[in-house]
Amino acid sequence: MTRKILVTSALPYANGSIHLGHMLEHIQTDIWARFQKMRGHQCVSVCADDTHGTPIMLRAQKEGISPEEFIAATREEHLNDFQDFLVEYDNYHSTHSDECRELSEYIYNELKAKDYIDQRSIKQLFDPEKEMFLPDRFVKGTCPKCKTEDQYGDNCESCGATYSPAELINPKSAVSGATPVEKESEHYFFKLPEFEEMLKTWTRQDHVQEQIANKLDEWFEAGLQQWDISRDAPYFGFEIPGAPNKYFYVWVDAPIGYMASFKNLCERRDDLDFDEFWNEDSDAEVHHFIGKDIVYFHTLFWPAMLEGAGFRKPTKVHAHGFLNVNNQKMSKSRGTFTKARTYLNHFKPEYLRYYLASKLNNRIDDYDLNLEDFVQKNNADLVNKYINIGSRVANFISKKFDGKLGADCSEHPLIKEFQEAAETIAEHYENKQYHHAIRLIMSLADKANVYINDEAPWVLAKDEEQAAKVQEISTISLNCFRMLTIFLKPVLPEVAKEVEAYFQIEPLQWSDAQTVLADHEVSRKKPTIQRIDNKQVEAMIEESKAEAEAEAAPQLADPIKDEIEFGDFEKIDLRIAKIAKAEHVEGADKLLRLQLDLGGVTKQVFAGIKSAYKPEDLEGKLTVMVANLKPRKMKFGMSEGMVLAAGPGGEDLWVLHPDDGAEPGMRVK
Repeated sequence: MTRKILVTSALPYANGSIHLGHMLEHIQTDIWARFQKMRGHQCVSVCADDTHGTPIMLRAQKEGISPEEFIAATREEHLNDFQDFLVEYDNYHSTHSDECRELSEYIYNELKAKDYIDQRSIKQLFDPEKEMFLPDRFVKGTCPKCKTEDQYGDNCESCGATYSPAELINPKSAVSGATPVEKESEHYFFKLPEFEEMLKTWTRQDHVQEQIANKLDEWFEAGLQQWDISRDAPYFGFEIPGAPNKYFYVWVDAPIGYMASFKNLCERRDDLDFDEFWNEDSDAEVHHFIGKDIVYFHTLFWPAMLEGAGFRKPTKVHAHGFLNVNNQKMSKSRGTFTKARTYLNHFKPEYLRYYLASKLNNRIDDYDLNLEDFVQKNNADLVNKYINIGSRVANFISKKFDGKLGADCSEHPLIKEFQEAAETIAEHYENKQYHHAIRLIMSLADKANVYINDEAPWVLAKDEEQAAKVQEISTISLNCFRMLTIFLKPVLPEVAKEVEAYFQIEPLQWSDAQTVLADHEVSRKKPTIQRIDNKQVEAMIEESKAEAEAEAAPQLADPIKDEIEFGDFEKIDLRIAKIAKAEHVEGADKLLRLQLDLGGVTKQVFAGIKSAYKPEDLEGKLTVMVANLKPRKMKFGMSEGMVLAAGPGGEDLWVLHPDDGAEPGMRVK
């Protein structure tokens, strides 16, 4: 029976590059999706960039561009990395999209209409300089339990204690360095406890792995809490309907991004229907592949939101462990925190795809990328075993038999053994036991090589009377090679294309393992896989180290903008101005209104210097202004220039010019 399957990977956050830890998940997802397509099922694989939240907003400010520009560039980088790693998504979208906004608002409104949304005032830490509420991870201080310094506002990396940001000793804003203050704000909460019984049942119905279900039981015993789904402005995200200056917390619209990406694809494909996959009574399958660190969101909040809003819940949430390198956490200093692009500068993607496939299973244990083993395993398995089968006999077919395979060999015991293994290998892929699949595939490759060794066609080829036997051995061996390619195609898609070109056949499907090629012409160009060595690994590590050092080097707080010509600079008219009058601006937290005397010409300027100066301390003093700046209409009036200021901000801001004989109106050069 043909299945309808929607497959997703966790959405990469848009504030950094893709690294090998990310690739573990996306490769795991891609192998499973490719396998399902080879089996003839309607399998759709989608993903997107997770683009909202305070970190994105602040990173864009640091880069000197808008959040929209920043996330657009990041998405392009992420998509290129995935494509070059042969990860084939049918759609790669963004959570900052019309589809995601519409679905987020719809789900929220449905939850609110059914009384699943609560509203109350809470106290939060507030940065008085940046005038923003601080997420937990943007507050740092001393752990209240073990007294370790420089810890985040939600948990201690030293002792593992969890706490609220307000409990930190000597808390500081990670944004400005200011000491935060407590401030009340109205927030919106999702009533998660009302879904507890449903979740207890759902998590024990094979929708999650047993390890995850056991962990969820601990959370049920501790008691589910209402979930704060709102954040205060300034925040980059979607505004909550009917709640000005309140935004959906990023984890609200992030999983909705799965639905949004699929909906975006449905609008472009006639064979897909959004409701057919997401309606409550849908018989389609939805599979999420995620890391174990985000299980809470995907197995509690997400199914509860879907249930409350009238959508179907996931068929299965597949969680995996983390990727270590050489049995240690990835490290920038050791050069083992490797970006996807850095890896691709030194190796083809299929070496990592194969190595990870040889280890991946359906548990949530961590995996180790042992770089020495990575080289040895690829050389031993892909070069010495798999590709070697084709290499050893292809020349006989091309040179002695004009590129034509021999008679039907479907009854040969080795062919039968390969065909009988196809369903077992398929079960391993289906159950995400890729390591078992690879082990069985390589054991079959060993048998094919033993067969070739025992038959020794290179000896028989010396005797013209044995020509038919040589063609038979070569035909059997090449059909085994073709079947091994079918079994490996979800892992090695580009190699499979080369093999398909060699055999001059249509793209291989799983069912093709039950057929053999006889009296069939093949190409003279043989598929190849090159050996790799430790020097390539060393070069990759050195490049990773250099990248880490460059990132750690001191950077300007504000990036230098695009270069300008000297003539552009000459257009700026800097003048000495006397501050004739300074006063507060009603309704403005940062601005002072300045009346500036340029030697008989008076101009009004609004300057954001209230945190550094009192109006009475400015009057009669000299400053420097941009006199020829085009006037700009502001909320409080017309600003006719700009005062030059220096310093990091806050109280440390300087605008006064030394009284050294300068006169109002004098040009500054």
